[in-house]
Amino acid sequence: METPARQLRPAPPGPWGVVIALAVMGAWGGHLAWALTRAELPWAEPLTWLHVALQAWLCTGLFITGHDAMHGTVSGRRWVNEAVGTVACFLFAGLSYRRLVVNHRAHHARPTSEDDPDFSTRSQSFWPWLGTFMARYTTLPQIGVMAAKFNVLLFLGVSQPHILVFWVLPSVLGTLQLFYFGTYLPHRRPETPDMAPHHARTLPRNHLWALLSCFFFGYHWEHHESPGTPWWRLWRLKDARAREAALTQAPSSPLSGQEGATR
Repeated sequence: METPARQLRPAPPGPWGVVIALAVMGAWGGHLAWALTRAELPWAEPLTWLHVALQAWLCTGLFITGHDAMHGTVSGRRWVNEAVGTVACFLFAGLSYRRLVVNHRAHHARPTSEDDPDFSTRSQSFWPWLGTFMARYTTLPQIGVMAAKFNVLLFLGVSQPHILVFWVLPSVLGTLQLFYFGTYLPHRRPETPDMAPHHARTLPRNHLWALLSCFFFGYHWEHHESPGTPWWRLWRLKDARAREAALTQAPSSPLSGQEGATR
């Protein structure tokens, strides 16, 4: 029988949770609207593709905001979390927030087991696992919502190339980013002792890379250790774990050894 995971008690959600959630959602929407209406962005310019990369990163942040709402870390009020999560998941890819909550609870309950909807027990290779993951989460209503969004943008006069480059492509890249850094890398086998008891590994401590790669979601052991900690505080758990490991591994000083020998 597995030892139950020790859960840290996070700080209560403060006003910053809502502020940061709205800032991420606003940045995603504002940058997308700007990119879709900027006809003078030439396809051959590197700056254009930097905007694509930025929009993909903001798409990742949009889903991470919805994910935090599932754990109640956006606000201390349940209805605020549900509202933010519903809007964020809908904007990200027409996803059902309620369905995601059920699946995500199952993931945290038994990670990497046959009951984990995020895990592939058949193959640990990237593409087969991704295919299984997408098949489990893609629904006909979601496809209908995304098709409706596409046609609404066309109706509003946005050119199809702009829709494909600045909306569709960043959404796909953001999905791949979330899967790679938030599911595949943290949970793939073989497992190592440092993954216990959550069956999750974590990125090396480089806070800038952790932010750019997946909004600190690559600090995945820390997330499973304390699901009630919002994404923007996970770096603190990473630092605390590093300090604890350093203290545990620190050799005793020569002075303490001499004192022990004279006793």
